[in-house]
Amino acid sequence: MEVSDVRDPSPTPDEPTGPYRWRWLILTVMIVAEIMDLLDASIVNVAGPDLEKSLGAGSVGLQWVIGGYALTLGAGLVLGGRLGDRYGRRRMFLIGLAAFTVTSLLCAAAPDIESLITFRLLQGTAGAMLLPQGLGLLRENFSGPELTRVFAIFGPVLGLGGIVGPVLGGFLIQGDFFGLGWRSVFLVNVPIGIAALIVAARFVPRKAGDRTVRVDTAGAALIVASCALLVLPLNQGQESGRPLWTWLSMAASAIGFALFALQQRRTAAAGREPLVTPGLLRKPAFTVGLGGIALFFGGLIGTQLVLTLFLQIGRHFTAGDAGLGNLPLAVGTAIGGAVSGAFLADRIGRKVLQIGPLVQLAGAAVLWFELDGLDAASFSIWDVVPGTTVAGVGAGMVIAALFGFILAAVDDDEIGSASGVLSAVQAIGGSLGVATFGSVFFAEAGNGDFTGGFHRALIVQGCLLAAFLAITFLLPRKGRPEEEQHGIATEPATGSDTHQHLAV
Repeated sequence: MEVSDVRDPSPTPDEPTGPYRWRWLILTVMIVAEIMDLLDASIVNVAGPDLEKSLGAGSVGLQWVIGGYALTLGAGLVLGGRLGDRYGRRRMFLIGLAAFTVTSLLCAAAPDIESLITFRLLQGTAGAMLLPQGLGLLRENFSGPELTRVFAIFGPVLGLGGIVGPVLGGFLIQGDFFGLGWRSVFLVNVPIGIAALIVAARFVPRKAGDRTVRVDTAGAALIVASCALLVLPLNQGQESGRPLWTWLSMAASAIGFALFALQQRRTAAAGREPLVTPGLLRKPAFTVGLGGIALFFGGLIGTQLVLTLFLQIGRHFTAGDAGLGNLPLAVGTAIGGAVSGAFLADRIGRKVLQIGPLVQLAGAAVLWFELDGLDAASFSIWDVVPGTTVAGVGAGMVIAALFGFILAAVDDDEIGSASGVLSAVQAIGGSLGVATFGSVFFAEAGNGDFTGGFHRALIVQGCLLAAFLAITFLLPRKGRPEEEQHGIATEPATGSDTHQHLAV
């Protein structure tokens, strides 16, 4: 009998003795929680005019409402992953989910812009505790071919969360349900969060953390400060024209990251527990994959922002219509993810990571020519649907495979550290994309040439996709063999081996 077939006669949520019977319900809860987190990174993008009217928020205040969340999220993700190692991923997941739900309610009830900014900073901190645990919990409860299928589902969700944000935000603001206006974009998280919390508390299996793991407080302070010094000028500097302090801040961030790497090596050499497991940085699939994550999500999130800006500012779409303009991209991403996960990732390995960006480039080329032939007077979203849909298919193909490919190389004792680093790189890559693409677009849009701004953004995306395609050749041809993942035996299990289960 193989390990995957072993069942305890009376499994319980607390002590699973075989492949956990409720593991697919765990995936559902993880997806719901991750969507809540990722939606809030982009859902406010279409709320600017409504916030300005309701709270009298100026441009700086709006920038902080949008960027403050990314600031604390990106700064705390690596620490959040390590806390999961020490105190248990289930415990930290429940704490993060509860805190995220509460801060969403506080954001919805904010009486002024200063309070909203404060609550958004706290919401990002809660997200940093929540987000790294989801990937780790999935690795604890799935293995082998099932793990591949899980990431075929989970990967596109991570991409779609950011893309669907403006769609949902535009719908809620345009609908103005119960007269809530912008408050509904935060309030919608509350019932969803409560339901997910109840299900997670009942069905996510208990597994004690490793109290021998010491949280590297010096490393945590360095990484938090370095991330803050990077994300702060990216979000604030664009509004103020990139003054000198923004460049000094980013330079200080680079120095901080270098000091962090040095401090981590010294901590490990001294026999103490570093914040980032040293073995991770010796794995090409992980280190090269992180670069791919930053390039890919920088281009994806940046292009999605430019599409929203083009529709709202350049073509005077309402918040609801601009949100719906992202729907073809979301649908294409879902299709690409399904094709990649179901048919391609297992069969052709890293080649799917090379086909995906080529499909995206084809979509960008189609979109370029669609924009060239636009008639501003008769423009509708259908004019750009073919290009955005094709680009979405390519994006979905990459997302579905990339997360699974990277995490297949991660050992069980590295899950928390790897999840935190991966999530942080994704968040910071998205922030870089927003800042870069926003600057490129507004450089032309400021002169009234919105189509030219979109064209320049597509050129930047093409460069990022070309760089992503190039580094995929540095990845191993396949992820780690299934029998090496998550302690799966290569021979049938017998005797006492039948008590081996996925949550150990």
